[in-house]
Amino acid sequence: MPTNLQAKDRQVLVTGAAGFIGSHLVEALVQAGARVRAFVRYTSTGFPGALLFVPPEIRREVHLIYGDLRDPDAVDAALQGVDLVFHLGAVISIPYSYENPREVVETNVLGTLNVLQAARRHGVARIVHVSTSEVYGTARYTPMDENHPRHAQSPYAASKTGADELARSFARTYGLPVVILRPFNTYGPRQSTRAVIMSTIVQALQGPEIRIGSPDPVRDFTFVADTVQGLLLAALREGMPFGEDLNLGTGRGVRIGDLVETIRRISGSPYPVVTEERRLRPPESEVWQLVSDNRRAREVLGWQPEVSLEQGLEQTLRWAEQALKTPEGRLWIAGSGTGWR
Repeated sequence: MPTNLQAKDRQVLVTGAAGFIGSHLVEALVQAGARVRAFVRYTSTGFPGALLFVPPEIRREVHLIYGDLRDPDAVDAALQGVDLVFHLGAVISIPYSYENPREVVETNVLGTLNVLQAARRHGVARIVHVSTSEVYGTARYTPMDENHPRHAQSPYAASKTGADELARSFARTYGLPVVILRPFNTYGPRQSTRAVIMSTIVQALQGPEIRIGSPDPVRDFTFVADTVQGLLLAALREGMPFGEDLNLGTGRGVRIGDLVETIRRISGSPYPVVTEERRLRPPESEVWQLVSDNRRAREVLGWQPEVSLEQGLEQTLRWAEQALKTPEGRLWIAGSGTGWR
């Protein structure tokens, strides 16, 4: 983290801390000296999700809080005494949103409302609200800047659009210090097979074939360390434009079919690629192109991606190879999400 950014001794809450990106963010914050509360959705097993893969000496420094974003009392209690909030908590699976749109909307929209209202009550210094590139829908032009029209093509995308607009409205109406960040297809170690990269890597390692949906969509893949750096900059840099959106992406579009072939090459996989019907999105729901224009983030945050796709894929592959050797790793990779992106 740049030396002019001070996280030491700041009281920080991370919602969605048990998720893939959230766990990396928690780790980075502890390393920077912050006092971190991790808000995690309760399950009967008490499974901490991807936080399980954070080094034990770092995990011991984290105050784990179980709760549900839909519960305003739980959210309010978690925000008491907090200086900074990173709001990543959401139901993120697009295929799951087809099956259970109400749960997705309640968690992503009403959960965000609970966070914003609690932040306002407790005088939080800054909230970093994490959006998604899916709110744009299929590109009408590329690269896609923050002025690109929103065109939700799934219940998940619609829920995140609603959450974004709530965050923006609280900045405009109440002067709440909210920054809206929009990562483009973050990937890396600790991701599950809900995402196309980890799904492809696991199949490339285990065979007997690599099953994908359509090979034709184009995505802008951003390594998790670069996304986390953008989140830290948005929380700690002075003079941020509250209520505005900032894209975090590489600006490079990669066709899914080409991505799969790259993973086959770096893994040395002999297994064939097969298009599987059940992995296809409904035709009107498929987003064919998402490629970011990241100039605004460069200007405002001083942010730029540093990890190339091949470097990131190699790191993710090495992590998956080790994780698949443990029961916990296999459980997380295979069972922590649904869908394929």
